[in-house]
Amino acid sequence: MQSLALGGMAAGFGLRPLRAAESPEVLSGSEFDLSIGGIDVDFGNGRRAATAVNGRLPAPLLRWREGDVVTLRVRNTLPTTSSIHWHGILLPASMDGVPGFSFDGIAPGETFTYRFPVKQSGTYWYHSHSRFQEQTGLYGAIVIEPRDGEAHRADRDYVVLLSDWTDNNPEHIYATLKKQSNYYNRARPTFAEKMRSGNGMWNRMRMDPSDLADVGGYAYTYLMNGAAPAANWAAAFSRGEKVRLRFINGSSMSFFDVRIPGLSMKVVAADGQPVEPVSVDEFRIGAAETYDVIVEPDERAYTIFAQSMDRSGYARGTLTPRAGLTADVPALDAPQRLRMGDMMGQMSHHGMQMKGMEGSCGASMSTLRTGPGVDMTVPTPRSNLDDPGVGLRDNGRHVLTYADLRSTAPVGDAKPDRSITLHLTGNMDRYVWSFDAMKFSDAKPLRFENGERVRITLINDTMMTHPIHLHGMWSDVENADGEFQVRKHTVVVQPAQTLSYRITAGPAGRWAYHCHLLYHMEAGMFREVVVA
Repeated sequence: MQSLALGGMAAGFGLRPLRAAESPEVLSGSEFDLSIGGIDVDFGNGRRAATAVNGRLPAPLLRWREGDVVTLRVRNTLPTTSSIHWHGILLPASMDGVPGFSFDGIAPGETFTYRFPVKQSGTYWYHSHSRFQEQTGLYGAIVIEPRDGEAHRADRDYVVLLSDWTDNNPEHIYATLKKQSNYYNRARPTFAEKMRSGNGMWNRMRMDPSDLADVGGYAYTYLMNGAAPAANWAAAFSRGEKVRLRFINGSSMSFFDVRIPGLSMKVVAADGQPVEPVSVDEFRIGAAETYDVIVEPDERAYTIFAQSMDRSGYARGTLTPRAGLTADVPALDAPQRLRMGDMMGQMSHHGMQMKGMEGSCGASMSTLRTGPGVDMTVPTPRSNLDDPGVGLRDNGRHVLTYADLRSTAPVGDAKPDRSITLHLTGNMDRYVWSFDAMKFSDAKPLRFENGERVRITLINDTMMTHPIHLHGMWSDVENADGEFQVRKHTVVVQPAQTLSYRITAGPAGRWAYHCHLLYHMEAGMFREVVVA
């Protein structure tokens, strides 16, 4: 699964084969015609069916201009209903692209026309919101040119779209997770290791400290702009140039830890919004997040290295001054284990509460409703933003955290009209995920008044890291003191962490609110938000 061959794409759509070093197809302007259809791809294990736009995987890069009105005619040639959601884009609810909420979906053979004004600039992306089509290839990048030009000049500008491809049917993966949630985890500790660690506490709790990703390299090939590692997507530069790299995590289930060995990265934007520049060696990017960085390479090649959080594989590409020049690919970092603090927050291990262990722990249970869909709660979650997360702590590199991100654009800091608290909950053994122990099918919508300012506090009562996305609205992340930190559209909440952000509700309509790990969303970590 280390090669890239797009002959199936070419044969199905009359396109010439793509070379691995080529950038994605770019469509610019205000009028777009997009066609969703099936294609064949081969990432090394033979031909597999995929979903693409205009015969491309990833879908074409769309370039818009701030202030324009864009029209996108999307035709569905699949035998099933499809959709496109414009992730992080501020638009009317009827244009958001979520079947069952904002429209009925695009039926086979039909065309749906999206039309809306572009009210922002920066790096974003688009993807299907229909079952598992995103996992099979329906995703692409969006770059919106600022009305007043870029604040940070660069001589070259590249999108780096990361994703996870599987040769397996996503329906089969989902069914497997429901039957055996740790099936794809090939780094599980031995019984002896668990007994040595924490005096067997992990074993008694029936918890797995290696549970960092539900699906990893056993089932995934990690791609960079549609190229597997051996295909080596490449980006050219000339001596003395500044290069802007727009990183997008378009994966279904993967967190990536990104670095360019030998090269510092200056982060200048997060989720499309400008931030005060901060230089780092590495950053973690959750599913659906975007980061813009500027680098100043010397006249040699550099490896762009994006390893999965569970260290089961990587995507890679090359920054190079000359065609064919490459750099060493670093070895994967050693897999790390979750610490007790990743499930207990600020409590000592005697203060936690686990299902089945109530009699052996000293603290009282959280007020959260429990049941078969909840296998743990965190009575005292931590609220710090300066933790890079499991696998990145104390690694000798300067790793970006949310504490480093400070928006440069002014944001109204009015006190919220009201506050709500939601727990991120789940039962890993049953593979059930939810907000407040209620999966989507059992939950009532959250209701906001149009224009009201709401503080949302999320408490992660699970051992997994969740990227949470509220459609149609900005999430203004606060620090532990309640001060505005950074504006985002997707907010990553670490295990045993509490995190708050403010939103201004609106526009009116029905909006989706969910974990952006695709199988978590499908398993119930999803809510409807109604703004009226």
